[in-house]
Amino acid sequence: MKSTIFFKNRPAIIGTSTICGPKESQGNLGEYVETRLDDDTFGEETYEKTECKMLSHVIENSILNSNLSVEDIDCLISGDLLNQIISSSFSARKFDVPYLGIYNACSTMSEAFALSATLVDGGYMQNVISATGSHFSTAERQYRYPLELGSVRPPQSQWTVTGAGSAVISAKKGFYPRITCATIGKVTDFGITDANNMGAAMAPAAFRSLINHFEDTKREPNYYDLIVTGDLGALGSRILKHLTKERGVNIDKNHVDCGELIYNIDEKEFQGGSGAGCSAVVMNSYIYQKLIKKDLNKVLFIATGALLSTLSTQQGESIPAIAHAVAIENGV
Repeated sequence: MKSTIFFKNRPAIIGTSTICGPKESQGNLGEYVETRLDDDTFGEETYEKTECKMLSHVIENSILNSNLSVEDIDCLISGDLLNQIISSSFSARKFDVPYLGIYNACSTMSEAFALSATLVDGGYMQNVISATGSHFSTAERQYRYPLELGSVRPPQSQWTVTGAGSAVISAKKGFYPRITCATIGKVTDFGITDANNMGAAMAPAAFRSLINHFEDTKREPNYYDLIVTGDLGALGSRILKHLTKERGVNIDKNHVDCGELIYNIDEKEFQGGSGAGCSAVVMNSYIYQKLIKKDLNKVLFIATGALLSTLSTQQGESIPAIAHAVAIENGV
């Protein structure tokens, strides 16, 4: 059973926008981010309102950067990590456009890309926005412990990215990075129960989608200049490479992970970045700019998501995960 959609009309990514917090601004890719915050409140009184404001900011700027107006947008597809995806839904209040709220945890960016490209490729819509974001303080409050407790972070943990990213997927002609196909992931559960060990929970899902993508497309790893996973972090990235080698597939030469890229990894970040904003920021800033400059021409983007909740963790459930692979190639 094939799980890959091939896009005949190759929808274009005509404009993006990103924002990140102070910690991310000081990381490896800070210089590529459009808006860099001096503080992680963005002038708001709560972190949840900050997250919503960041998402609204990049949605609006991605429209401007695409030389479009809100009236040109046919649909907004967005999701986030908060209960009832309130950052996305509350952001959508600002824009008088049809809205689809989605949730696939930290893989939401690649899911949004796949859905947006499907709507545009089929001729149903001309311009669709894909957007998502996260905030360290909102994620910690919801999924782990109140910040005031000063809880000790275990070495397998990652740091939720404070940031958001948005992209306009369009039927517009011309030379742009274009979405050529998308492999829809399958929920995968290897029995990991440690809510701090996201890399181990998500790596098998990334592996499964990667292998399915190669089987469906008949492509090899060297077809792509870069295979970029979402937020496996250092540990999850090593697990993914180990799993692929066991299958006879070697991605060592062209694989990077957004969670490894976004921070200067040291003892404070442990395994690197995570969160829906992690892959959204890296993909829509650094990777997109490399595609525009033709430093990269073929990228396989595989955002990864752990589909846990506070309730499932409290009930001792293991952590199901998912990953969607989206091929982005330069062309007309």
